[in-house]
Amino acid sequence: GKWKNKERILIFSSRGINFRTRHLMQDLRMLMPHSKADTKMDRKDKLFVINEVCEIKNCNKCIYFEAKKKQDLYMWLSNSPHGPSAKFLVQNIHTLAELKMTGNCLKGSRPLLSFDPAFDELPHFALLKELLIQIFSTPRYHPKSQPFVDHVFTFTILDNRIWFRNFQIIEEDAALVEIGPRFVLNLIKIFQGSFGGPTLYENPHYQSPNMHRRVIRSITAAKYREKQQVKDVQKLRKKQPKTILPHDPTADVFVTPAEEKPIEIQWVKPEPKVDLKARKKRIYKRQRKMKQKMNCGNAK
Repeated sequence: GKWKNKERILIFSSRGINFRTRHLMQDLRMLMPHSKADTKMDRKDKLFVINEVCEIKNCNKCIYFEAKKKQDLYMWLSNSPHGPSAKFLVQNIHTLAELKMTGNCLKGSRPLLSFDPAFDELPHFALLKELLIQIFSTPRYHPKSQPFVDHVFTFTILDNRIWFRNFQIIEEDAALVEIGPRFVLNLIKIFQGSFGGPTLYENPHYQSPNMHRRVIRSITAAKYREKQQVKDVQKLRKKQPKTILPHDPTADVFVTPAEEKPIEIQWVKPEPKVDLKARKKRIYKRQRKMKQKMNCGNAK
């Protein structure tokens, strides 16, 4: 056959990405034989420069990973140079090496694309479906591709997010075994141009990572303040004077009086006990001293 669909995808990233993003990017390059790589782009450069890079690399589609604050990852899917383009927040990334799945597919084989029926219900999801088809589908008779179809890319919409999974097709019973990678795309905006232009759609359910972290901090601070207020109230209650309630006559209805015991009062101080042995020793000592004096007087 003749290679007619000349789709080429440029997959690269900005500087400052972590190891998990780098492994995810390498996994996508391995699964998509029609992709090309490039050096990392400086974060100070404008995004419009990517269109020139795509033109130099002879690519008409682009997957660009943009890292911010060394913890937030954004993905751009763009049709270069005329658009449209979409910006996503990437969450819950699991790479091939991290998952350690039992499945295995042939490198360079063509995948089947499976989409959720919800993609056809809303216009912005229909636009994303067409963009994902053009990017992730391997062209037929591509020089680097293999003439086999042994894995499936699934795109599912759940909780206003797009969930990406990769499954292997087992020949014996046509069952599916997950290979990886897997990640979740949270849509932010869809632009008319490539990496900019008029906004076609903005996700009203999107919450930025900074706002999410701010909400978590405010919740923890509110819990701490509540604990401190409870402690202050307990201290004030301890300092307040105790109120004496009037005696309730009905409180002693079921109280049975105890038996009165006779009170023994000792009016006379008891005599001290006499130690007879010590008394005899003192008498004997006194007699001995008297004898010694008498003997001394007779001697003189």
